[in-house]
Amino acid sequence: MSDSKEITKVIVTIVVISAVAAALLALTYTPTQAKLELLQAEQQKEAMKAILPQASDFEPVTGSEVDDDGNPVVLYYRGVDSSGNVVGYVVERNQVGAQGMIQLLAGISSDFGTITGFQVMKHSETPGLGALITTPEFQGQFVDLPVADTSLTKNGGQVDAISGATISSQAVVDALHSAVDYVSAQEG
Repeated sequence: MSDSKEITKVIVTIVVISAVAAALLALTYTPTQAKLELLQAEQQKEAMKAILPQASDFEPVTGSEVDDDGNPVVLYYRGVDSSGNVVGYVVERNQVGAQGMIQLLAGISSDFGTITGFQVMKHSETPGLGALITTPEFQGQFVDLPVADTSLTKNGGQVDAISGATISSQAVVDALHSAVDYVSAQEG
């Protein structure tokens, strides 16, 4: 009988500790999530300014879909100068890389003929190999690169693939072409 009481006591203790831990986690989740979303929005705005520097503002273009909070889903952004003239577009694309999804923001000129740059927002590529898509050396190849030349050198383009990470390099190229095709279809 004594063993039964001890087991019950241990089980009750574990349940109480678990309940307290769950309550504390629930209390910290909401404020932390809100701060995280604010930080991600700031990072996105900085990335948009970096890849489309001639734009002074970014106007969201929304579709008919709404997110979980009832807000319209942003399809892409029109970059406008201080006079309100469209100088380019910024669009988010997701592309499968070697190890998982690569999420990037692509900058596109207003005539859809030039990649103005890109920023990787999230990825799970191999550190030291595919993760090098985030380096200035790799990303710098795409600044003001004509869309016609946005291919790996082995395919006749002007983009040097990362040694040992051809799949990741090709994924970036594919995402950028997808971005240009998407925005030009929407705007054209």
